Amino acid sequence: MTPQPTVGESERGEAPIRRSQWLTIIVVYVAGVVAAMSYGKFSSVGPAVADQLGLSLSQLGWVISAVVGVGAVAGLPAGYLVRRFGAGRSLIAALALMVVASALSAAAGSFAWLLAARFAEGAGYLVVSIACPALILHLAEERDRGVALSIWATFVPVGIGVSTLAGGAAGAALGWRGWVLLIAGLTLLTAVAVRVRLPRTPATAAVAGPVPGARALAWPALLTASFCLMVLVTMPVVVLLPTLLIDRHGSSAGAAGALTSAISFVGVLGGVSVGVLLRRGVPLAVLAASGLLVVPGAWLAYGSDGSLAAAAVGAGVVSLENGLLGAFVFAALPLVLERLDHADVGNGMVAQMGSVGALLGPPLFGLVAGASDFAAVVPLIVAGMLASVGGLLPVTRNVARRARSAGS
Repeated sequence: MTPQPTVGESERGEAPIRRSQWLTIIVVYVAGVVAAMSYGKFSSVGPAVADQLGLSLSQLGWVISAVVGVGAVAGLPAGYLVRRFGAGRSLIAALALMVVASALSAAAGSFAWLLAARFAEGAGYLVVSIACPALILHLAEERDRGVALSIWATFVPVGIGVSTLAGGAAGAALGWRGWVLLIAGLTLLTAVAVRVRLPRTPATAAVAGPVPGARALAWPALLTASFCLMVLVTMPVVVLLPTLLIDRHGSSAGAAGALTSAISFVGVLGGVSVGVLLRRGVPLAVLAASGLLVVPGAWLAYGSDGSLAAAAVGAGVVSLENGLLGAFVFAALPLVLERLDHADVGNGMVAQMGSVGALLGPPLFGLVAGASDFAAVVPLIVAGMLASVGGLLPVTRNVARRARSAGS
C-alpha cells in the first residue's frame, strides 16, 4: 500500500518555496551603514581635526566631501569593475581598503596626507555602494526585492546619523584619531562578517554575461538622471536648514542641529515606506508623482516668513520625499534593466548620479541664497523637482508596459 504524503511534505512535482536570505541581506545592509558612518565620520569632529592639523574651513570641506567626489567621477566605471571581479569579492576588498584608509587617516599629519587617505576611502565607499545592492538583488526573492532594496536605500542617512550621534561623544573621549580608529575597527569586523556570511554562489562571483551597452542602459540613464536632479534640489534643503533656523528663526546652534538631525531621520521613514507601499500594490507612478509634494514643502521651509514649526514641517516633507524617491530608484532599477546581471553597472550609474547631485547641490544653493536670500532657492527646487518627476513618470510607464508584455 502506497503511503500518503503527511502534512508538511511537498506535493509530488512541486518545487520547494525559495526564501530570501534575510540574515545575509541584513549583514550586507550593515556593511553599507558602516561605510556611510565612515563617510560622515569627520562631521562631528571637524573642529578638532581643523585645529590640530591647521586646516581652513575650505580644506575641512574637501576632507568631508572627497568621498562623494570620487563617486561623482567614477561611479559608472566602478560598476563595470564590480561586474568584472564579482560583487562579493568587490565588497570584501572595498571594506578592506576602507580599513587601511581609515588607519592612514588616523595617522595623518597634514592636509595632503589626510585628503589622499580620504580619496582612497572614497574609492572603497563607492564600491560598497555598488556591490551591496547588487548582492541584495540576488539574495532576495522577487517578491521581497522591493522591500529589501527600499531598506537598503536608507543606509546613508542611518550611517551618517549614527556617526554624527556617536562621533561627538567618542571624539571627546578618544580624540578624533581614536574615533577614526574605532570606525576602522568596526569596518574590519564588518568585513569579516561579510566574508563569513556571503554564499559561494555565482550571484557573488564575476558576471560572465554580455556587458551592457548604451542602448541597454537608456532607461536606467533616464531613471538615474532624474535621481540626480532630485538629490540636487532636496538634499541641500536639509543641509542648509541649521543656517536657516539660526539666521531667520533665531534658534541656537544646538537646537538647530538637534532639529535638523531629527528631520534627516524622517527620510529613513520615507525609504522604508516604499517597500510597504509596493507590497500593498501602490503603482510606481503614484510614488513618482508624490515627489511634487516637495514643492509646497520647500515653500514652507524657505519661501514663507512663517513660524519655526512651519519651516520644520516643510523641511520634514522634503526629507521624507528625499528618502522615498531614493528608495523608489533602487526598487525600480531592476525593473528597467534588460537583464538582472546588469545590476552592478546600473548601481554604478545610481552611485555616480547621486554623488553628482550631492556634490553640486549645497554649493549651488549656497550661491543662490547668498546672492539674494533663502526664498530665492524655491524656484530652483520647483524647476528641479518638475524635471525629476517628469523623467520618472515615463520610466514607470515603461515598467508597466513591460509587465503587461510579460504577462500576455
